Amino acid sequence: MKVAAIIPARYASSRFPGKPLVDILGKPMIQRVYERVAQVSGISRVVVATDDPRIYDAVAGFGGQACMTRDDHPSGTDRLAEVAADLDDDLVVNVQGDEPLIDPRMVESALAPLRQNSSILMGTLKTPLQSAEEFLNPNVVKVVTDQEGFALYFSRAPIPHPRDFSNNPPAEFPRMVAFKHVGLYVYRRDFLLEFPRLQPTPLEELEKLEQLRALEHGIRIHVAFTDLVSTGVDTPADLEKVRAVLQQG
Repeated sequence: MKVAAIIPARYASSRFPGKPLVDILGKPMIQRVYERVAQVSGISRVVVATDDPRIYDAVAGFGGQACMTRDDHPSGTDRLAEVAADLDDDLVVNVQGDEPLIDPRMVESALAPLRQNSSILMGTLKTPLQSAEEFLNPNVVKVVTDQEGFALYFSRAPIPHPRDFSNNPPAEFPRMVAFKHVGLYVYRRDFLLEFPRLQPTPLEELEKLEQLRALEHGIRIHVAFTDLVSTGVDTPADLEKVRAVLQQG
């Protein structure tokens, strides 16, 4: 089974322009992500999908593979599908270009169910929430799953919501069954090509979570468990955290 990893990377960002090219201890961030993903067992190729020649040139500069895409895609999944249309791989992994600390084992955990079960069209990851603050933070997406590990719902709201929970979190919070969604996806290539053609859905537009489109169209999403944590870079402050982690070795 052939597996391609595609890393969408845009230069334009409302919160952090030029983010993929920021320096992290001598390497651009996109190179850090690329090198981590290349360590995943069974990956046949890693491709950066970008609409900006500066990112394309940076990837070529460190010997990586990049592909120029249209600049009018409404989402990263559309950009992913454009690249996947020219590939012959069975599975496609979507790793965000702002995850320079992504652990290859996280990707392998998300891949495993699709390698083992041909009926699964889409997969992702969950990890335990670390605090009540994360639970209440609308920027941290939560997920609840059924007993077979398939997503029931993703939300920015605190789910599941314990009846007795308040804004003064109980000391036993860590023992609650609450999980953070890790925004790493695996698709069967044929499904990935169809996904952008699905009509946007009400819950997707309400929560601004594209994965809800799949659920609302009846697509089951497998959510694998990982206890590993990656630090994404959304802001310059996050970048300093990543640099500190790498400096510590």
